[in-house]
Amino acid sequence: MKNRRCFLVLALLALIAAPAALAQAKKRNLPRPGWNLFSKEQDIEIGREFAKQVEQQFVVVQNRELTEYVNRIGNRLVERGGLEKYPYFFKVVQEDSINAFALPGGPMYVHTGLLSAVENEAQLAGVLAHELSHVVLRHGTNQASKAQFAQLGALLAGAVIGGGSLTGQLAQLGIGLGANSVLLKYSRNAESDADLLGAYTMAKAGYNPVEMARFFERLQAERKGKTPKLVEIFTASHPDPGNRVKAIEAQLPYMPRGSYDAREGDLKRMQEIIGKLPKAAKPAQPGQGTAAPAQLPNAPKPERVPVSSRMQSWRGDGFRIEYPDNWRAERADGGLNITPREGVVQGFIGYGVLVRRAKINNRMVSLERDTQTLIDEMAKRESNLRTVEQPQRITVGGRRALVTKLSNDSPYAGVREIDVLITVDLETDLFYIICVAPLPDYPSFEPVYQQMIRSISFE
Repeated sequence: MKNRRCFLVLALLALIAAPAALAQAKKRNLPRPGWNLFSKEQDIEIGREFAKQVEQQFVVVQNRELTEYVNRIGNRLVERGGLEKYPYFFKVVQEDSINAFALPGGPMYVHTGLLSAVENEAQLAGVLAHELSHVVLRHGTNQASKAQFAQLGALLAGAVIGGGSLTGQLAQLGIGLGANSVLLKYSRNAESDADLLGAYTMAKAGYNPVEMARFFERLQAERKGKTPKLVEIFTASHPDPGNRVKAIEAQLPYMPRGSYDAREGDLKRMQEIIGKLPKAAKPAQPGQGTAAPAQLPNAPKPERVPVSSRMQSWRGDGFRIEYPDNWRAERADGGLNITPREGVVQGFIGYGVLVRRAKINNRMVSLERDTQTLIDEMAKRESNLRTVEQPQRITVGGRRALVTKLSNDSPYAGVREIDVLITVDLETDLFYIICVAPLPDYPSFEPVYQQMIRSISFE
């Protein structure tokens, strides 16, 4: 009888403990920074140096009320959310796309498009908490460490001893600032970790953590809809790790509880301020002055631009290139334009490839320096030209080359275009190619442009 009574007591205790044990098994541990060749101080240095580049590419909004609002939310998340201390700052940039991004070491930039798109302050706090989590978990430099660990060891040791520009030395390995940079384009695992830490941070700071997941899932849905161009930058660099709402709801029992009614200001008032901002001009580059923008025709974009799968060759001026046989190759402006008939409107190229050669006087080509000089000269003529991705090293026709993704106003109404610039070191000449297409169409044209670049040979 005694043994039977003990058995019943133990069985009852097991039944009582089972749900708690099962729930505990589902609780996820908060993520921690992974393996990293960079020090925390080097993260901060990278962020500080890249922030200078960001503020040359974007217009920082000079509105005190709006800036202070975003900083109050950011600082609340850091302080009440218990995040590791970095020299964080939060700036609003005038850009219609829905995005925010944080550089290693703490600088964060919030697009006006994001502020206009969120439905409540908790959603804005969710994006900021997610980006802050990437900083704290050091995802950017962790990914760079894994991608190029062999080269980075010696480089980082040299950076510490030499005291030079760390970002300049990273550029030698093709690690720069841009949407596809390993410093800013995260894996699904990194996204999942940033969601988890960001959600806990929100809950501690008094925001409903589910709002973060709801907003991200809304962006994924809108990407498949009729206006993808405003969300594609965020969704491209932040791949969806799965059902975010379900994942965060599963963790709610373990998060700090409260009314989740934090509020640092009037979101609707901030959205009204954004709506009244004057149209932004691109910041002037050092020594650039103020260049008058080109008078674009703003023509209707063609519904279809045919691309033949059959290729033909053009040979001359010391190089050879293949291109679709239903496109035309014409000499222009001292170089070669390769375009479809539908790709030229009033003399402006909306689809196609421009090939040029620039003579470098009295010295050999310095690929990085001469590429930047070329971009600066292009920006003088086209004031809305922006660098989307910093130069990455490639090889063209057996020669050293760089590829830089730019964006610009399109000759077609209501769209921007992508201009991919490839610069090639020909010793005393800088050979360069610009591949052009409207932003929504560029992915479908990229394969033929890559095929054309691979076909180039020098004689």
